[in-house]
Amino acid sequence: MKAVVMRDKQLLVDTLKAPTPAAGEVLVKTLACGICGSDLHMFHHCEHVLGNFKRSGIPVDFDAGQDVVFGHEFCGEILDHGPGSDKQLKVGTRVCSMPFIFNRNGFEHVGFSNGYPGGYGEQMLLAEGLLVPVPGDLPAHLAALTEPMSVAVHAVNRARLEGDEVPIVIGCGPIGLAMIAVLKSRGIGPVVASDFSPKRRALAEKMGADLVVNPAEQSPYQSWVEVAAPAGYDIKGPQAMYGLGPQPKPCVIFECVGIPGLIQQVLQSAPPRSRLMVVGVCMESDRIEPMVGIAKEMNISFAYGYNGEEFARTLYDLAEQKFDASPLITSTVGLDGVAEAFAALSKPDEQAKVMITFE
Repeated sequence: MKAVVMRDKQLLVDTLKAPTPAAGEVLVKTLACGICGSDLHMFHHCEHVLGNFKRSGIPVDFDAGQDVVFGHEFCGEILDHGPGSDKQLKVGTRVCSMPFIFNRNGFEHVGFSNGYPGGYGEQMLLAEGLLVPVPGDLPAHLAALTEPMSVAVHAVNRARLEGDEVPIVIGCGPIGLAMIAVLKSRGIGPVVASDFSPKRRALAEKMGADLVVNPAEQSPYQSWVEVAAPAGYDIKGPQAMYGLGPQPKPCVIFECVGIPGLIQQVLQSAPPRSRLMVVGVCMESDRIEPMVGIAKEMNISFAYGYNGEEFARTLYDLAEQKFDASPLITSTVGLDGVAEAFAALSKPDEQAKVMITFE
């Protein structure tokens, strides 16, 4: 099979031996696969990322000196079943799956493994028990957005919104954009979105954000005041600090950037008693001043990944058009265009989600 291989710190198109499904596994033909920010991080900073995973207890590891085929945001078609399989889903069925394999050797993450190639290749091995059939005629490139959209669904679920909140989305990359779509689908808002990139601000509007700001020109927190607070409300005033007088609607901030200093910036700038949901993956050490958070009675939570129910529900929500994720995809490429797409994705003004297609 043809695949894009990470080898010697390069992305190369090569022909590899097709994988063979073991017990409990299925062989699928890749139909579409998204390029994830995690893939970019892994390509540019592989040893550092794997070290962070180990310290965090994330069971993802592989030998960076051997071939790796990335790709964990995918849609495929069943070609064959391993021995002893249930075969509840027939050959030819289009499927999505969480990119996990549990076998006698332990845990493998499809796309971050030496033994389980991901969706940057023409074929993959997936766990039969984790397959979710693609409903109806949902196109493969949209079904492949299930994985990143599930990350946003999980973060919104973790925020435990009650419906009266006015959220702020910091960073309008793929996850921030997905966050906007999920919030709007649940009737939460108005949604304030913030990004330095004009192209990503335009995408935020397409995804349904009600107020989109350039933080170089306007504080997103002041913009939030305009739509969530009573007249005369001062974020930094003593009445706001001590909860006296007319109060604003609850503020929930989704941090979708993941760079050092941003959590501290939110603590300093957000209104008192805000809730911060950290979704952006910062790969560096960071520092905060707890006194700021204590004085403002801030809540900080973190969100990572998704569960099986959220993954399956997200696929069906895409099929039922509960939200429109199509603006996320800003470009499509074949395998020969992946290396160039990685270069383009390193510049946030260029792209949001690049989709590899095989059809």
